[in-house]
Amino acid sequence: MKLQITALLAAGLFLSACATRPDAIVPVSMGNAFAETPCDEAQMMLNAERQTLVNLEQAQRDAAAGDAIGVFLILVPVSSLTGNDREGQIATSKGKVIALENRLMSC
Repeated sequence: MKLQITALLAAGLFLSACATRPDAIVPVSMGNAFAETPCDEAQMMLNAERQTLVNLEQAQRDAAAGDAIGVFLILVPVSSLTGNDREGQIATSKGKVIALENRLMSC
């Protein structure tokens, strides 16, 4: 019985360390960080940030898939442990996109 409980706890720890899917990552609030940015510059920044977000989300999907495979095969979330988890960068990028979109609404 003790072994089963220990195994369940260990499995829970490994699964909680897995990379989060990009759609489940909450954006960081940027407030009015771009309120003073000129409209043409905000548009260029938005285009660049959207591309950055696409690239980060693809890397995160790859990390999540790698973690799922790693946990299934060797019980270790390899991508998360090797620094391939991009959750913080995605949250920041999503926040920038929202703030820039809000800025452009007033242009």
